[in-house]
Amino acid sequence: MNDAARTEAPEETLHRIASAARRVETPCGDGRMVWHLWGESGSALVLLHGGAGSWRHWVRTIEPFATRHRLLVPDLPGMGESADPPSPPSMAEIAAITARGIEQILGPSEPYDLAGFSFGASVGGHVALLHGARMRSLTLIGPGGLVQPRQPLRLERVRGKTGAELMEAHRTNLLRLMLADEASVDPLALAIQDWNASHARLDTPSLIAKRPLAESLPQLSIPVNAVWGERDQYAYWGLDERIAVIRELCPHAHIHVVPVAGHWLAYEDAPAFNAYLTDRLRHSAPSSP
Repeated sequence: MNDAARTEAPEETLHRIASAARRVETPCGDGRMVWHLWGESGSALVLLHGGAGSWRHWVRTIEPFATRHRLLVPDLPGMGESADPPSPPSMAEIAAITARGIEQILGPSEPYDLAGFSFGASVGGHVALLHGARMRSLTLIGPGGLVQPRQPLRLERVRGKTGAELMEAHRTNLLRLMLADEASVDPLALAIQDWNASHARLDTPSLIAKRPLAESLPQLSIPVNAVWGERDQYAYWGLDERIAVIRELCPHAHIHVVPVAGHWLAYEDAPAFNAYLTDRLRHSAPSSP
């Protein structure tokens, strides 16, 4: 976190980061898919957020990487400011909308890396099926849908709640679902959770339940990375099983676990996540002539 972010109110942090972006819209069903673009030079990096999320899931990734990459960070269909995908929604159609957006922004052939968090990891796998060798690498952060959960995650209802009661429900849900340490549930995390939850319309769990990564990963020959927080709430009762499934589906995948952190790794331990992603992007970069 930079010095400015330590003293800013959450709304100021989000406004400052958003105002540095260029907004682009691409087709999405009967409406538009909203993209935020940061960075003026360097290789292209696409960041796909998690379920019931928005570009805000990457709030602690954007500024460090925008100094050396051109970032393409959308609100995925059915979430944030983007329109809904055609009904009934499917992972293939959401990935196709996303891939067409990338093509509109980068052109038909420019290489890029993609990192996807949770639901975004599954979308990324299907985007890779469409874009093949032009994708330099695919990094999966807290990927889901690999095994059946041993313990269901029960969330507090937020509909109809306001004020302190609403923030307490968000705090509870962040600890049950996203963040391992109570100290990580700071005002910025609560503000992001509140905005994301109020703008989410897509039923992402039903799409993840179809195990889309089991379809995409065996078909990929590009470099694949998978990283989890050690206390990822989705994987806590079966992280070893998930790693085993990734190894089975994609034997060449590079796998890493960050100690202590929860599901929202890029927020809870941004230094460790940013260092890992930097290292993996370095491995995928073309060699100098």
